[in-house]
Amino acid sequence: MEEKIPLIGEQFPEMKVATTHGDRNLPGDYKGKWLILFSHPGDFTPVCTTEFIAFQKRYPEFRKLNTELLGLSVDQVHSHIKWMDWIRDNMGVEIEFPIIADTGAVSRRLGFIHGDASKTVRAVFFVDPKGTVRAILYYPAELGRNFDEILRMIRAFQVADENKVAMPADWPNNDIFGDDVIVPPASTVEMAKQRLADKSITCKDWWMCHKKL
Repeated sequence: MEEKIPLIGEQFPEMKVATTHGDRNLPGDYKGKWLILFSHPGDFTPVCTTEFIAFQKRYPEFRKLNTELLGLSVDQVHSHIKWMDWIRDNMGVEIEFPIIADTGAVSRRLGFIHGDASKTVRAVFFVDPKGTVRAILYYPAELGRNFDEILRMIRAFQVADENKVAMPADWPNNDIFGDDVIVPPASTVEMAKQRLADKSITCKDWWMCHKKL
């Protein structure tokens, strides 16, 4: 029986992968950290090159957020290394994070190969410090990713987890609430009354409340 693709809220499956920095055990080697695992269609391709540079330029910001990056494509280590050399020599950027060399087994297990394609789509897995999949993004080959959005999502997850709140659209620049966060709806009549009386919370109604952190 074929194993199903891990979904949001499920544990990331345990696996050993070969990377440009040696073998990694997933998700165990990243326990206690957030992990962004992302696939790209292929080495030595223009859009993927711009994506790796974008990730590397934001790598210090990801690290400040206790987040590591891990790339993947159905290419082997020697190809990854040569491509990293090309990016360093021609674009002036040293790629510091590892890249998985996949035969296709990892990509199929994680749902990175769609339809009849032999290459991966541009997938992004967000894995939390406990090894739980928190979000999954998919992009087609012709569309490069928005890396500021990936950073925003990591920040939002961490704020949400720490404060037990939710985020409005485009947080922290929501059109209605600005950088306020959403207070989870009350689950009882008494809680709804308390919510409306709480001066630290602003409510449009008992179910529509927000606050500043």
